[in-house]
Amino acid sequence: MENRYRLIQDGFAEICRREMGFTQPRCFARRLSASEVLVKQLNLYGKLDGHRGCVNDLEFNSTGDLLVSGSDDREVIFWNWATKTKLFSYASGHLENIFQTRIMPFTDDRRIVTSSRDGQVRLGQVQEDGRVDTKRLGRHQGPAHKLAVEPGSPHILYSCGEDGFVQHFDLRSSSARKLFCCSSLTENSKQPLKSIMLNTIVIDPRNPNYVAVGGSDEYARVYDLRKCQFEASSNLDRHVNTFCPHHLIRANNVHITGLAYSNTSELLVSYSDELIYLFQKNMGLGPSPSSAPPEELLKVEEPQVFMGHRNSQTVKGVSFFGSSDEYIMSGSDCSYIFIWKKKTAKLVRLMVGDRHIVNHLEPHPHMPILATCGIETNIKVWAPMVSDAPPLPDDVEKIMESNRQGREDHRRVTLSPDVIMHVLRLQRRQTLAYVERRYSRADIESDEEDGESYNALRFSDGNASSGEGSTANSTDCNIS
Repeated sequence: MENRYRLIQDGFAEICRREMGFTQPRCFARRLSASEVLVKQLNLYGKLDGHRGCVNDLEFNSTGDLLVSGSDDREVIFWNWATKTKLFSYASGHLENIFQTRIMPFTDDRRIVTSSRDGQVRLGQVQEDGRVDTKRLGRHQGPAHKLAVEPGSPHILYSCGEDGFVQHFDLRSSSARKLFCCSSLTENSKQPLKSIMLNTIVIDPRNPNYVAVGGSDEYARVYDLRKCQFEASSNLDRHVNTFCPHHLIRANNVHITGLAYSNTSELLVSYSDELIYLFQKNMGLGPSPSSAPPEELLKVEEPQVFMGHRNSQTVKGVSFFGSSDEYIMSGSDCSYIFIWKKKTAKLVRLMVGDRHIVNHLEPHPHMPILATCGIETNIKVWAPMVSDAPPLPDDVEKIMESNRQGREDHRRVTLSPDVIMHVLRLQRRQTLAYVERRYSRADIESDEEDGESYNALRFSDGNASSGEGSTANSTDCNIS
């Protein structure tokens, strides 16, 4: 309690310095929005109800007044989050659940690109009369998980999918271009290269020529887009750097679910059923870590680690928070939102974000506000609000220990990511018929029914990895 009052006093001191002219308004806004006292006061501001399926992705527009979301119901919705109202929605044209939605920069929020389980990358164009025209930009052979929009460009974006390809799109043209296929880092040159199923792709904001991808092995790969040219005959994989914690090198039971770049090119990597790691630019292992001598790899500095959460049952993202990326945020299988201080990796805020699992956290571009989504069909908006509740619950140690124990138990399973994905797809096929029979009579919108249908699809041991969403005619989050 004493520490809490000290933080409040520090906030008042900042306000006094601003009023007396000792602090510039812009500096004051940046410093205060990242103050720990405000982060510890983050609480539920409101819920946005309107989707009929699990919400898989969110994004604020550049000014921060609008929020766009994509869901299992294949709908894209625009929200005024401040008034907690739905502005309008449109049918994306996807055949299965939407995995990501992105607003193209400098288009007056009228061009929205989406990716989906059906492999398509689609464009929605909002017309002056409010009508939305949609068209397909390209397609992956398998689910297309994530998109990356070139900063400051209203035309250029990239996509990645489970086929291992990264595709380039220019909205001024009518065709997609395959840049490269991400391949395994095999030590045996006689073995054929195996493509890596990609879950995430991000662009370095300080240098948009560099893009990082992560997927079904332990390495986050960085590519220089200026050097990427796809040739069908050779299919060269020309990454320029790789990142991986030392103890996960040559690991067979982990894969990457989320990546994020900071404004200073730090790379944040979230592993399935492992931890979150923050890499500086000098922590790369080079383009060929599998062939480098072990003693050389050990000379590379280890990344900062963030622990306490659990990332097993879904494809979770990870993100920075604060005006200068002072914090790290992640969802968890235990239904909590975790926020750590970046410099110290200290957990500063823990709050319930979903009845089941929190998948995605989206920071506001200018204010200490965030939006989250998970297994439930609603979106939650969080803002600093007065509350007597402590920033960390009394049972925080119990929660973190339970998550740690779950990870330890799951490590006894030595199945490769490819085998796990195959088993999950078989499980999904077996449940599709049951889901369609159960929910064909009506859409289920209540939280209680959402929870009941989700539990019907979970493995009995609770350690299976599910996908980001479900089929188009269901409100469940099926296994991908």
